[in-house]
Amino acid sequence: MQEAPHGAAAGVKQRSAEIGVGLFTLLLGAIVIYGSSKVGIGWGSDGPEAGFFPFYVGLFIAVCSLINLFSALREDPDAICSEWSQIRQVLKVLIPTAIYCLLVEPLGIYVPSIILIAVFMKWLGHYRWPITAAIAIGVPAAFYFVFEKWFLIPLPKGPVEALLGL
Repeated sequence: MQEAPHGAAAGVKQRSAEIGVGLFTLLLGAIVIYGSSKVGIGWGSDGPEAGFFPFYVGLFIAVCSLINLFSALREDPDAICSEWSQIRQVLKVLIPTAIYCLLVEPLGIYVPSIILIAVFMKWLGHYRWPITAAIAIGVPAAFYFVFEKWFLIPLPKGPVEALLGL
């Protein structure tokens, strides 16, 4: 990775990223351990209780997170994990995808899919409108026919699909 002028950081530090991920996964492991202990982690008369296996998975996650945290503390404090320009590229995909996921519940899967494909094709791919519109409408339409009509697997629908009687 390149350094910024005068030795200033050019992005997120490797050590900080690893500590952040280690703490996050440790929190997830602790949540799993806590939730498992609430439903029972022992061995009942008919076999393992509901939290038996999740407890040990959570314990494994927590122990591995602690190992990663201790390993991260030995990292070079000046090493760069990602430059800001790289993080911006990731966020250009992550933020629209997160918005897409939030829109699926109220709008169904088809309308947000059309919007997401169109946004990615125009904004990131710089495609012309005719090809963008054809693919943005064609892919969800193909998924509709494949999943809903051929395999008879219903996908989430919203008000537009209800209006169209789909």
